[in-house]
Amino acid sequence: MLHVFCDKKGAGKTKFLIKSANEKAKISKGNIVYIDDDSRPMFELDRKIRFISTEEFNLKNYSSFYGFLCGILSEDYDITTMYIDGLFNIIDGDLRDAAYLFFDIEKLIKNRGIDIYLGISEGKEAVPDFVKKYVA
Repeated sequence: MLHVFCDKKGAGKTKFLIKSANEKAKISKGNIVYIDDDSRPMFELDRKIRFISTEEFNLKNYSSFYGFLCGILSEDYDITTMYIDGLFNIIDGDLRDAAYLFFDIEKLIKNRGIDIYLGISEGKEAVPDFVKKYVA
């Protein structure tokens, strides 16, 4: 299932995602991946969580990011949960133009049976309709 956490910048989304990932690591029977645009949260995460910083990857658009996710999942069939912090810090774009990315992620989730937790710096009242069904 896709869970979207949206709020203004500085509202505590990253702290919440890190706490949630660490709690999930205690009970999960599968592997957990945490993706961020920089390395800051690396030392706050449980050592069982695979941390990936996208700084060294040239992810600029929706299709390259989706391919990146598919590559991660194709490398490890035991992934049950992914956390993505700051989607629009990772790629260029606007939430209003991201409908195809969300639909592709939804198909990926259904096919692989994984959970994805996604943090977006956008107020809940401003998210487009295609995102509202995922807002946690």
